[in-house]
Amino acid sequence: MENSGGIQGNITAGLAGRYASALFDLARESNAIDSVQKSLSVLKTALADSADLSALVSSPVVGRSDAAKAIAAVAKALKLDSLTAKFLGVLADNRRLADLAGMIDAYNAIVAAHRGEVTAKVTSAHPLSAEQLKALAANLKTRVGRDVQIATTVDPAILGGLVVQLGSQLIDGSIRTRLNSFAQAMKG
Repeated sequence: MENSGGIQGNITAGLAGRYASALFDLARESNAIDSVQKSLSVLKTALADSADLSALVSSPVVGRSDAAKAIAAVAKALKLDSLTAKFLGVLADNRRLADLAGMIDAYNAIVAAHRGEVTAKVTSAHPLSAEQLKALAANLKTRVGRDVQIATTVDPAILGGLVVQLGSQLIDGSIRTRLNSFAQAMKG
């Protein structure tokens, strides 16, 4: 991780990053990086799909012991690996379940940095097909010289084209931006 130390330092600056970094260190020691990442992916999907689970992790009313019991049941039902299940128990004990989504994102960023991957945040007006995603990943890999993971978002307000954020670089090829530029050129 010599070349990604600065990246991980930026990722782990906040509370979610510190918890994610601790989980990553434990996962690396246990040779469980991939299984933890898979479990966290399942958990993230469950958080998005289940209003009850989302309410459980974000509710300040649920006590520590009740949250710990409920989250243990969720971990068992989702068949999460044991390290992730223990991590969730620690979060429940420390009343940090509300920060779980940020911790999952931070863990994924740490894993990507560890593997030498870059994540591009891509916004499109319509969902991209598998072929489009594959072509975009290949194009971005050529541009940066490393594997690129793509996190997609759909925003109809951009009208068409793509907005790609790759680290601190923003590539805005949206129709909305082109129209705004054209309107500015017409004014002046």
